[in-house]
Amino acid sequence: MAFEGLAEKLQNVFSKLTRKGKLTEADIKASMREVRLALLEADVNYTVAKKFVQNVSEKAVGEQVLNSLTPGQQVIKIVRDELTEILGGTRTGIQISPKPPTVILMAGLQGAGKTTMCGKLALHFKNEGKRPLLVACDVHRPAAKDQLKIVGKSVNVPVFSLDSDDAPFIASSAIAEASNSFNDIVIVDTAGRLHIDAEMMEELKEIKEKIDPDEVLLVVDAMTGQDAVNAAKAFNEEVELTGVILTKIDGDARGGAALSVKDVTGKPIKFVGTGEKMGDLEPFYPDRMATRILGMGDVLSLIERAEKNIDEKKAMETLERMKSQQFNFNDYLENIEQVRGMGSMQDILGMIPGGNKLKNMEIDEKQFTRIEAIIRSMTKQEREEPSIINGSRRKRIAAGSGVSIQEVNKLISQFDQMKKMMKMMTSKKGRKKGFMGLPF
Repeated sequence: MAFEGLAEKLQNVFSKLTRKGKLTEADIKASMREVRLALLEADVNYTVAKKFVQNVSEKAVGEQVLNSLTPGQQVIKIVRDELTEILGGTRTGIQISPKPPTVILMAGLQGAGKTTMCGKLALHFKNEGKRPLLVACDVHRPAAKDQLKIVGKSVNVPVFSLDSDDAPFIASSAIAEASNSFNDIVIVDTAGRLHIDAEMMEELKEIKEKIDPDEVLLVVDAMTGQDAVNAAKAFNEEVELTGVILTKIDGDARGGAALSVKDVTGKPIKFVGTGEKMGDLEPFYPDRMATRILGMGDVLSLIERAEKNIDEKKAMETLERMKSQQFNFNDYLENIEQVRGMGSMQDILGMIPGGNKLKNMEIDEKQFTRIEAIIRSMTKQEREEPSIINGSRRKRIAAGSGVSIQEVNKLISQFDQMKKMMKMMTSKKGRKKGFMGLPF
């Protein structure tokens, strides 16, 4: 996940501060020197890093902070507020036109994931009950139209295209089509280049002038660091952006792009791509990202992911099955699939307050795949009645799933232990005493 290196360094700095009962200006100065170095190593723009440290230092050396009972915590709060501000302050959503359709012009360099992002954005609006239309205006790259059609098909959203090399004409024709077909969101995919050039900008300007979009969003690859910020600055100077979408935020990007783009361009980050799946798109909340960087978690985003991926009705049914001791491998498999839909376990841990302390815990994501393979190699009866799985059945399941018998035995043993734990938690005695001392 982006910011991992920066988060670790900042948390180390602040852990030193919180261990001290009293802070001096020298302590603040030394800490801010480390913070600035951490920001620069994370590929944050030099001017942005300098401004950030200066603002924090001015607020942190005040009498109210240094003389407080918890000066270290006060400094962390100042840093959190400053991080939130540098990331954009508050959430900035898509400007929806009062008169449909809302037109969104997408721009970006080739390889940033712009076409895929068009599909993700279309799915996002579709899930909100809107009727999006994708428009193929990349008339330069071979098979660009076909790629957008494949993307559109994957999210079940129509794609408008014409056999023409006049991109502005295609875009304006699409808006007319959208009005006739009652599509209330139009997402226009444009041509990308390997680098910024005059021809690319001129075509983009012509499209913008022709369709007068409500939003002009630039898709940038978070993995490219300051190159992403430079691209955003160049595009903004030429076509005046309304916002930025960062892709590949789930990778090992150092995070500098996200911390720099708003300050350098003045334009907010509106969405972030969090994975390769079409549903891996999230609105960008500056305050939530700031708390994640400081190791405070992001419970709200975790809840939203859970609501998106976990069926509440099925969850309640599973709970009832647990209480009645009817929980079986079908339920177990369903739970695994729902949790995996929320993202990687490392990402989920990062959203839990204090979860960053578990970052060194080894989590083998492939283990989930092996567990699924084992369960899917069971017969219907074996899934529903795990108690019948004897030695010969275990041998067959192992062969069918491509794992060792020991792995099958381990899964069944873990499943049995989990059922015993559930029984303890849901029994009258367990409810009275609580599980492990906790009242349930």
